[in-house]
Amino acid sequence: MAENDTIAEFGEPAANGEDTAPAAGLLSQYVKDFSFENPNAPAIFQSPTAPAIDVQFNIGSGKVADEVFEVVLKIEVRATAESQTAFIVDLSYAGLFGIRNVPEGEALDGFLLGEAPRLLFPFARRVLADAVRDGGFPPLLLEPIDFGGIYLQQRAANESGLIGEVAGEA
Repeated sequence: MAENDTIAEFGEPAANGEDTAPAAGLLSQYVKDFSFENPNAPAIFQSPTAPAIDVQFNIGSGKVADEVFEVVLKIEVRATAESQTAFIVDLSYAGLFGIRNVPEGEALDGFLLGEAPRLLFPFARRVLADAVRDGGFPPLLLEPIDFGGIYLQQRAANESGLIGEVAGEA
């Protein structure tokens, strides 16, 4: 190795001035798809029992340009009271993330399927709560979800031979 050749440490620019530090940032976030149904109104408002609520979520990601990825957090909520549907909400909330100098594989997947949904979730939660409230019900405030933990569980299941996607119940 020549005396001018150096190895860049993590987070330091390379000798030629090129930035090689890993970087990720949220470029934009938006509602990609949204549906609220209140099929049994106004009769459902006469029900004396609080609706039972089932929440399902799914996370998807894809590359949309060089160093730009879209992450979509899909949340489906179904509420039933006395075997009648109170409301159904389908929300796909997405974000565009700029990601540079992160190698493909575990590090990139961990960010796209663990950290990115964590950043999007509070905004998707607000959209969902507002829609449920505007539909005549008390706002639905979802508990925080450990997307990183769910990603690690799914990865461990995939490594042990079980195939799946990052999805779950809240």
